[in-house]
Amino acid sequence: MWVAYFFLLPYIFSFKSIRILSNSAIFDESARKDDEVFRLAVADLNLNNEILETEKITISVEFVDGNNPFQAVQEACELMNRGILALVSSIGCMSAGSLQTLADAMHIPHLFIQRSPAGTARSACPQTSRLPGTDDYTLMVRPPVYLNEVIMQVVSEYSWQKFILFYDSDFDIRGIEDFLDRTSQQGMDVSLQKVESNINMMITSLFRTMRVEELHRYRDTLRRAVLFMSPATAKAFITEVVETNLVAFDCHWILINEEISDYDLQELVMKSIGRLTLVRQTFPMPQNTTQRCVKHNHRINTSVCDPKNPRAQQLEITNRYIYDTVLLLANTFHRKLEDRKWHSMASLSCIRKNSKPWQGGKSMLDTVKKFGVSGLTSFLEFTDNGSNPNIFFEILGTNYGEDRGRGLATWDPVHGLNGTLTDRKLENNMRGVVLRVVTVLEEPFVMVSENVLGKPKKYQGYSIDVLDALSNYLGFKYEIYVAPDHKYGSLQSDGQWNGLMGELVFKRADVGLSALTITPERESVVDFTTRYMDYSVGVLLRKAERTVDMFACLAPFDLSLWACIAGTVLLVGILVYLLNWLNPPRLPMGSVSSTTLYNSMWFVYGSFVQQGGEVPYTTLATRMMMGVWWMFALIVISSYTANLAAFLTITRIENSIQSLQDLSKQTELPYGTVLDSAVYDQVRSKSMNPFERDPMYSQMWRMINRTGGGENNVEESKEGIRKVSTFLIRCHTLCASAVVTE
Repeated sequence: MWVAYFFLLPYIFSFKSIRILSNSAIFDESARKDDEVFRLAVADLNLNNEILETEKITISVEFVDGNNPFQAVQEACELMNRGILALVSSIGCMSAGSLQTLADAMHIPHLFIQRSPAGTARSACPQTSRLPGTDDYTLMVRPPVYLNEVIMQVVSEYSWQKFILFYDSDFDIRGIEDFLDRTSQQGMDVSLQKVESNINMMITSLFRTMRVEELHRYRDTLRRAVLFMSPATAKAFITEVVETNLVAFDCHWILINEEISDYDLQELVMKSIGRLTLVRQTFPMPQNTTQRCVKHNHRINTSVCDPKNPRAQQLEITNRYIYDTVLLLANTFHRKLEDRKWHSMASLSCIRKNSKPWQGGKSMLDTVKKFGVSGLTSFLEFTDNGSNPNIFFEILGTNYGEDRGRGLATWDPVHGLNGTLTDRKLENNMRGVVLRVVTVLEEPFVMVSENVLGKPKKYQGYSIDVLDALSNYLGFKYEIYVAPDHKYGSLQSDGQWNGLMGELVFKRADVGLSALTITPERESVVDFTTRYMDYSVGVLLRKAERTVDMFACLAPFDLSLWACIAGTVLLVGILVYLLNWLNPPRLPMGSVSSTTLYNSMWFVYGSFVQQGGEVPYTTLATRMMMGVWWMFALIVISSYTANLAAFLTITRIENSIQSLQDLSKQTELPYGTVLDSAVYDQVRSKSMNPFERDPMYSQMWRMINRTGGGENNVEESKEGIRKVSTFLIRCHTLCASAVVTE
């Protein structure tokens, strides 16, 4: 006599996705996949007589809000009232704790498949308190969360000492407390930053609130990063930081999430730059498709076991565990029937106060834990504490220019890391690539030698040496040319860039090479290397010419004044001679003196230079004449001394321009800069911006923009140097100036 048994397997889904359906189709789609795979597994078993020969399975599915434990318990009680053999749930930790308490009280085997919200990385569920001596009727179908152990092993192998950890808004930060504690104990510098749901607004706020120096430091921090987020959030976040030039080719990011499909892998590789390491859960499977789909005494549907099938490629981890859970329960029911230890289905009431638990629950739980099953997750079994010990991780790595990840290593709880991880810098993967390099000539960074005998131009300089070193290391070749307008580039009124920047923005060149200043406007459209020189705005002045003048001592007085002084000495000497000749002085007995014209001249000259004379003049008229002469000589000598001191220090007074403030305060000395350079744009913007108008920059802009900017400004810095050295302006000495800096 054939007996048909009808088993009722209640299956509870998290309705959190349903609640968010209007906002996110992805989460709702994942819930639909769980239901779809569950029904597919039951249908396969009902059509396959290899496990249940004459029995059939019927199902009853209920959807609950994952954040509403009361609703989950209410629906579970309704299912128990109908009669069940086991309870399968695929919900989050919040409702799972309530179902775990209910299963323990009713002695109903509860197979719990943990779902992470919005596909983010899993965090371990908190332990549910229970009375001492009671059995745990909840079996954790998904293995324990080992993300802390895996990421700690990876960053240790890479020898990272400083990195930033990003996590999305759905991730439970408490899940990585152990990892943060261990990094702190090992002296690692780890920064935390939450990635908001509106990533574009988050990045925009960074540029709005951070200064240029802070952005540079933030970019340096982003060179090493760990991402705890869903693949969808990771793709959006990587796309945003790449488009805003927050990361460069030397960055290395690690994304860890058990749920990373092959499609997600290809998308992440395409959107990222630099090096990307992905850590995901994997399931060891035979390479042969036949062996994949045939497991011992049962056959798996090819639509979910064949890796070439589109449906199998889109399976999520929870879908795999759901399928294997149905297989495990079917095997359990089959063994219970063979052992003839079958108990009737539990028809329980959670409402009645004196409701008794199911008597067959303990036997059913032991049978589930005693045997395992091979399926889509390799092998599903449980330990004595009700956890699944079988979990494997694969570590994939990519470099810039690769279209898919390469297997680097594997990890499992028993053997640990199997493989070697090395944080190598940018590899030699550009061989055969020819880059177009645009430049602006600027000594000593980029110079060009003369074209001799028809040979092509040869460029040389500091930046050329760096480019040659990169070419030898990375293996690429390059073609270099000068920007057509010989300008560094600035944003024009029509929103277009000119000069070197324009060549890069319009993709006419791959690399820009010159003494280019890093500005926020330029950095928003192109990527810059790490700056290798810091300098401020410089003022170039022509050095005053110093010549040796043998008659420099005569410079304080004009030539006509010297002639007047000489004539005065001659006139006074003649007057002294005439006064002595008309009224000779009385000389003492025996003294001899000559009152000739020569002696009178010598006496007057000696008095003028304060040396005295040898001829005594004792007459009253002569002494009155000499007193007036001495007063005149004192005034002349004092004036000469003062003018001589001023003349010797006049050169230092002329070179009094030591800063931009000094330059802006004077108007006698014309000055300019290189057109469309960073200095030109800075002076123009600060002088014309009504919110930060600076009087110094306003005065400078009036001088620089005189006659439309063509009078004082130059096209190239070399032209500015030549203009400074040849331009003459009358002042105390020959002088000229121009600000010549990019």
